[in-house]
Amino acid sequence: MDKDAVVARAKDYIAKEKDAHFRAEVEQLLSKVNNNSPEDLKELEDRFYRNLEFGTGGLRGVIGGGGNRMNTLVVKSATQGLAAYLIKAFPDKAKAGATEAGKGLSAVIAFDSRHYSVEFAEASALIFAANGIKTYLFSGMRPTPELSFAIRRLGCDTGIVVTASHNPPQYNGYKAYWNDGAQIIAPHDKGIINEVNAVTEIKEMDKNEALAKKLLVIIDREIDEPYQDMVRSRLFRPELIREKAKDVKIVYTPLHGTGAFHVEAVLGSLGLKVITVPEQREGNGDFPTVAFPNPEEAAALDMAIKLGKKENADVVMATDPDADRFGTATNDGRGNFTLITGNQAGGLLADYIFLSLKETGKMPPNPAMVNSIVTTGMQKLVAELYGAKCFECLTGFKWIAAIMAKCEADKSASIVFGTEESYGYLVENEVRDKDGISAAAMMAEMTLYWRSKGKSLLDRLNELYEKCGYWEEMGISKYFQGPQGPSVMQGIMDEYRKNHPKTLGGIEVVRIRDIKNGADGLPPSDVLQFYLKDGTVVSARPSGTEPKIKFYASCCTGVGSGGLAAAREEAGRKLEAIKKDIRRVIGD
Repeated sequence: MDKDAVVARAKDYIAKEKDAHFRAEVEQLLSKVNNNSPEDLKELEDRFYRNLEFGTGGLRGVIGGGGNRMNTLVVKSATQGLAAYLIKAFPDKAKAGATEAGKGLSAVIAFDSRHYSVEFAEASALIFAANGIKTYLFSGMRPTPELSFAIRRLGCDTGIVVTASHNPPQYNGYKAYWNDGAQIIAPHDKGIINEVNAVTEIKEMDKNEALAKKLLVIIDREIDEPYQDMVRSRLFRPELIREKAKDVKIVYTPLHGTGAFHVEAVLGSLGLKVITVPEQREGNGDFPTVAFPNPEEAAALDMAIKLGKKENADVVMATDPDADRFGTATNDGRGNFTLITGNQAGGLLADYIFLSLKETGKMPPNPAMVNSIVTTGMQKLVAELYGAKCFECLTGFKWIAAIMAKCEADKSASIVFGTEESYGYLVENEVRDKDGISAAAMMAEMTLYWRSKGKSLLDRLNELYEKCGYWEEMGISKYFQGPQGPSVMQGIMDEYRKNHPKTLGGIEVVRIRDIKNGADGLPPSDVLQFYLKDGTVVSARPSGTEPKIKFYASCCTGVGSGGLAAAREEAGRKLEAIKKDIRRVIGD
């Protein structure tokens, strides 16, 4: 992109952006570029070589001025496009709303602790209001799963949560939801993207006017309390918790995000002792105590584990900033804590849910769970232990929600659990996205249940390995920043498609599943899967929310005469060899 084109885009942005801070950022860069600063020209180009794309999940990017950044102008354009699509999708409701209060279109908006989350959420609410869409806005930060719950409870047509989930502090984002409480999928995703790209004029309304006209309604307790009641209602053994609550001590961290309010309230109301890491309890968009506010990262739990050791806690729990992801570590009985991976926690929760439904006589007809195609194969075997099915879907909870909706509609199965390897779990039907709050409550009950049987979570996990084989997973990610990043990632995927590896880690590839044009009933997605002779599955996919390519390997070894120790050693050797082969292609 030449200098004149970059400068022209920057000037156009300055003319449209009403936020003084973001406008000043670009003005200062432009001034330096005019003084022939090559480094500042490079920075300006990165901000304007493309517009931040409104993808199938919404927006996510670095906060700052420019078309390729998260700022008020980009957020307003996205919301105006979403509003325009809603009006076209529901013309009768749009028309009714203009003549009869309470009959028109409606939306609900939540936000997390990140920088500019409040401003982006309010700006979106006032654009909806200007388009005649009644908007419920939470009074303070709330988790993503509560936003999904609120859409369904309030009967809204759409919802937005302003968050960048587990990304570093310089990021923010914007997730869009449909009236079923799930993130948007076809055909609405492409329709909304087209409307966003076509925006030429943004309608806005003054906040006081929106409040006076009841087009903006501030909410909190009327959703908070029913949501907490719902989380408690999904537990199986409230009487066990009441009797044995003092037997389990929990250390918890919200990682400076939205989780503390609900986790403390729900678990505290059950009588469980929850000690929240004080340095990480309050919302803080700088996330000052962690490099990444992501419970998938072992380092993110360092402070919680340190406190867990001091308090001799039974379990350590963490949620990410918007509290949809959940991580945990368990006391090994010797005062040390073992991290439980997303795949392992999903297997334990699946086992506990099916076991509890069976023990309490509440197993529904045609029981089933859902997990993503890059999640461990162990969970399918766990489901089969209870005569249940395990459906597979693409990565992302919107696909789990889609299967839930389909099964509800055709009554083909009763979905009781959804999970994916990236620390996402859904143990209820009232929410249609991963829910770290309800996962924390269920994990607490499960810990207490196995404690009452004289076992730890690790003991139960080892029992499942004995029944299902030892499973171990590995993930590899490589970032490709800048204008060339997408083409580099696409080149890697193209090369794998043209020249399929014959072996990975020295193990023969016996089957390849390419989902680019859809496969096995799955919608099209840029995913390649390599099935190895020993049952290991290796998957490759570019991330849908970050400039990186991701690889997943799921390996199973039998538990023979050498026991679990030998099985772990064998799995480790296989995965290390596979990692070397992948690194040869993508680099370190």
